[in-house]
Amino acid sequence: MWPALGLGLAAFLTNFDVTAVVVALPAIARELQLDIAGYAWVMDAFSLAFTASLLVAGALADRYGRRAAMLWGNLIFAVASIACASAWNGMSLNLARAFQGIGAAFVITGGIALIASAYPQAKARTRAFAWLGVMSGTAMALGPALGGIVSSWLGWRWIFLANVPACVLVAWGIPHLVGEAKEPSPRPLDFVGMVILTAALFVLIEALLYGRTARMTLVVGCGLALVLFFVFALQQRRRAQPIFDPVVFLRPAMVGIAVLLAAVSIGYWAMLVYLPPFLSASLGVSADTGGIVMLAATLPMLFVPPLGGRIVTALGWRWYFTLALAIMTIGSAGFVAALTANGTPNQWPVILAMIVVGLGAALAHPQLSGVVVALVPSEQAGMASAVTIVMRQAGFAVGIAAFGALLSSSDRAVAYFWPFVGTGLACALGTLAAVILLPPRLPER
Repeated sequence: MWPALGLGLAAFLTNFDVTAVVVALPAIARELQLDIAGYAWVMDAFSLAFTASLLVAGALADRYGRRAAMLWGNLIFAVASIACASAWNGMSLNLARAFQGIGAAFVITGGIALIASAYPQAKARTRAFAWLGVMSGTAMALGPALGGIVSSWLGWRWIFLANVPACVLVAWGIPHLVGEAKEPSPRPLDFVGMVILTAALFVLIEALLYGRTARMTLVVGCGLALVLFFVFALQQRRRAQPIFDPVVFLRPAMVGIAVLLAAVSIGYWAMLVYLPPFLSASLGVSADTGGIVMLAATLPMLFVPPLGGRIVTALGWRWYFTLALAIMTIGSAGFVAALTANGTPNQWPVILAMIVVGLGAALAHPQLSGVVVALVPSEQAGMASAVTIVMRQAGFAVGIAAFGALLSSSDRAVAYFWPFVGTGLACALGTLAAVILLPPRLPER
């Protein structure tokens, strides 16, 4: 299983970087004098570049070699991490974060493809992907705690510098553990689609972040983003091998899954980005303590997913996802209730709300990829899997912007009331979509 562990280390690295940086964001914002929009862009620059790069990373990996794509992505990620640690203002940090996102896209895409080629037997491949899932889950769960400790003791720049030794280990180990693999008939590249999708997401994020103080900016920006999304759908529809075929999402079940992907991205992942300043404003906790407190929301991602397969067998897909999203809705309502009852909430209602949201997200998140692949014809499974990753990241980026748009001030606990109402509404909409649009059980293949 050494190849799986080596490839899993790369997945661990990219996931750890995302969750560890979340805890350091308040310190980054203070030192670089970032406002709420600048705070959001530190995460969105990475997520937007990652989302856009996925459209071409897979095709380039198939064409020029999956190991080569992963190693080049690893190099870009390492250099970008050094640039992040050296940033002197918001613009330089966001540019470096964007290159981190590009590198991460090639690392993840190449790593997943290499596991498929390194383990041709189904049982061995399943074990390898299980190891990948465990390492990714560990990174998501422990990232905030370790990030908080590093940020408090050494400074936030060391969170990025800590990536470099791991990248060196990946660069040395992967060539010794995994052979090169290429696709005999590689997919065509889609740089045009990448540019259109990036532009649409960029315009929408800017409109949300700056539209709260300029209504016309919000209206015009959202309108332009919708036009660009429509152009992207037309462009993909006309391609012989689209990476994102919009016709797939004309089925009610796929519309429901799209809503669920957005709800989990907004109700959990985007919320995690704003938990550190909320915990500081409401409970007065420091960065290292905040990272430990955030384990209440992240540890379920490590322990709950193995139970999901058993529960979904008993309940079926409709009621399984209804249960998961309802739990997330209750957790978001817990935050709202804590702020309503007292402008400065007590720690236990907040921690309980974090546990509940984390539990619901840990049930829903791992199973969404499987249900997407199962709902489409087998010849579209690869495209559907890629679409899942793109929609997760796009929802994450837009969710961060929407949360920031509803946040009037980051240093007052009561200011988080409407953002938590927004996440609760997103989760409630996901619950409704699961009840109405999902089939009771998936068709047998």
